Amino acid sequence: MASPVGTDRDSATMEDSLRFLSGRIDYERRFGYGYGAREFKLARMRELLTRLGNPDRGMPILHVAGTKGKGSTSAMAASVLTAAGFRAGLFTSPHLERVEERIAIDGQACSPAEFVELLDRLVPAVEAMDREGLTLTPPEPGPTYFEIVTAMALLRFAEAKVDAAVLEVGLGGRLDSTNVCQPTVSVITSISLDHMQQLGDTLTAIAREKAGIIKPGVPVVSGVADPEPREVIRRTCLEAGCRLVELGVDFDVAYAPPHDVDVSPGLGHIDYGYRASDAPHHYSGLTLGLLGPHQAANAAVALAALAQLRSAGWEIPEAAVRSGLARLAWPARVELIARRPAVVIDAAHNVASVEALLRTLDESVKARRRLLVFAGTREKDIPGMLRHLLARFDHVILTQYLDNPRAVPVEELAAAATALTGQSYRVCPSPAHAWDAARTLAGPEDVICVTGSFFLAAQMRHEILTRPYASP
Repeated sequence: MASPVGTDRDSATMEDSLRFLSGRIDYERRFGYGYGAREFKLARMRELLTRLGNPDRGMPILHVAGTKGKGSTSAMAASVLTAAGFRAGLFTSPHLERVEERIAIDGQACSPAEFVELLDRLVPAVEAMDREGLTLTPPEPGPTYFEIVTAMALLRFAEAKVDAAVLEVGLGGRLDSTNVCQPTVSVITSISLDHMQQLGDTLTAIAREKAGIIKPGVPVVSGVADPEPREVIRRTCLEAGCRLVELGVDFDVAYAPPHDVDVSPGLGHIDYGYRASDAPHHYSGLTLGLLGPHQAANAAVALAALAQLRSAGWEIPEAAVRSGLARLAWPARVELIARRPAVVIDAAHNVASVEALLRTLDESVKARRRLLVFAGTREKDIPGMLRHLLARFDHVILTQYLDNPRAVPVEELAAAATALTGQSYRVCPSPAHAWDAARTLAGPEDVICVTGSFFLAAQMRHEILTRPYASP
């Protein structure tokens, strides 16, 4: 296989790079796959990094897992580090518009030219591993899409000489490609039911997979509240000889939400206290750039993780904490992107995150009527999400996102919704049609809420920003 990248650094070269990546195994676009050491092979990931010179070696890393909140927590931690004067790398997934978004330094995403160059340098190692895999019995696939992009991120961070890298786990934890790292701090934000076909159908089973990121002697920060998964994490830390810092035990947060943000701008505030004996401290009235009590919990977990760095001598002043949390914008996380009518986009894709979204709307949005645009992903708890959502909205539009085989057909969504309520709901074949329908139904005093999938959030966000609401 020839390298997808030539000497030109134009848009066509980026298209070739994306074409190369699209030919790799991509579990973000598959359903019904297994979750084992063959599909998610840490030895393969380590081999790829070894061929690149082990760029992660010696890099201070915050490794962040969790059912929900791990992306926001990662972004908050990186934002505070940047505000404190450190060069901070941030690796997250999936992306909203461009794959380059996954690899950022000090809040700036990797440029297309940088992305192309990074991939070009990885291709020889990837192709060599492809060839060697074919000689095995049975044959084994080479590096996956996610493994390649993870390696690209670590290579870029190493060459940029970041002071710290914040790595968000892609799926689970134990077998995730990021789990080859040797972190400075391990973080588990929350445990709830999601990816059950891969991770298990109980909180205990899912907690075991998330706790797979715990390394011997590395401090662990946990935002997990439910007793069942919390006990799994406690036991794993004890066995690994890790210090465990827990929300509700070693640190706490109180949230004061903003009100009527659909009418005028407003941000919430938190009071945060860290009680651990190594470096107790307290912050009052921190402005939070992201909406919702769940984001307050995420902020507390991020600050507790940074406290582990402070204990090791990192200088992270209060001014940096205030600036980093206040200025962070993180798209598709209860994101208010328009007013009159208010338009909220949220990537909630499980029951727990839907509950968090609804609580935030109740606290902070005044709107006269609520309109829902919903699409879902195969293997998710669609009935569970709809059971919470349908009764809370005046109008419901069901749709499906495009160009991804994991999308639930809109006819299946409609059948699931009708089975719950006995009512019929409006269906639209695409996000573009759904936005047209929402614009027709909504008045200036209403709120349009888009949720159900990260992929829907990305496609609807594009439609809304390129074709803003206009009063009928």
